[in-house]
Amino acid sequence: MSSAGPVHLASGKVRELYDAGDDRLLIVSTDRISAFDVVMDETIPDKGRALTQLSAWWFEQTAGIVPNHFISVDPSEFPTGTDPDMAGRAMLVRAAEPIRLECIVRGHLFGSAWAEYEERGTVNGLTMPDGLRQADPLPEPVFTPSTKAEVGHDEALTPAEAADLVGSGVYGTLERYSLALFAHGVAHAATCDLVLADTKFEFGVIRGDGPEEIVVIDEILTSDSSRYWERETYQPGTSPPSFDKQFVRDFLASQEWDRTPPPPPLPPEVVAGTRQRYVEAYERLTGLPFTTT
Repeated sequence: MSSAGPVHLASGKVRELYDAGDDRLLIVSTDRISAFDVVMDETIPDKGRALTQLSAWWFEQTAGIVPNHFISVDPSEFPTGTDPDMAGRAMLVRAAEPIRLECIVRGHLFGSAWAEYEERGTVNGLTMPDGLRQADPLPEPVFTPSTKAEVGHDEALTPAEAADLVGSGVYGTLERYSLALFAHGVAHAATCDLVLADTKFEFGVIRGDGPEEIVVIDEILTSDSSRYWERETYQPGTSPPSFDKQFVRDFLASQEWDRTPPPPPLPPEVVAGTRQRYVEAYERLTGLPFTTT
């Protein structure tokens, strides 16, 4: 890697990707925020740092459960010439070929799972007990994979469809890894007086001199990829407030907006409230004070 620094590879809705050399990448979480697949004009201060530091913490905590791509968030280990402003929001990782499957685990009946249950009494095609309410715990966590769309919305897949897409062996590994990580997340969240309702994981393949290795990539158990509820105020039959960007979605849902650009402007109180939720999630889950360095 030259002194000019890492080479920019791609921009996502809320992240930037750089080639860090030696089969490594830098993933930079920005303060951009999206909702309903639209990036807002306003940014959420410290969002990128909170998410990066929380992911790093979880990667370190779960490395003995499922292998991952994490290397470091220490700027001294970044390539020469890396922009100092990336400190705190950049993560150095091993490069992996993404597996095109969103690996979603649901422990509670909420979101699209609740919508399916109301219509058909099932979750991802699996029959559920009668009489469940919104936000009720499921009899056991359910692995509900979906496509990882390059553009547009992801689409739910049955287990058979997902296995056909990635191969039965890979599918079995993804399901096993996802459920193990979710169980760990649920147990830890409970010690923080939080309910982990659902989450999504992404995986990739690292090919080297030895056997191929499937690893967790991207982010893990963050408040952007997971739905956390306050245990004290959680009540089945309601839509519990969460620590994710639902605060932004709720505001947007109250506006006359057709969910296409440009989005309505976010008021300062929505920006501040969203920042507070990201920071609180980090501090509650890690037990550490949030810092901007």
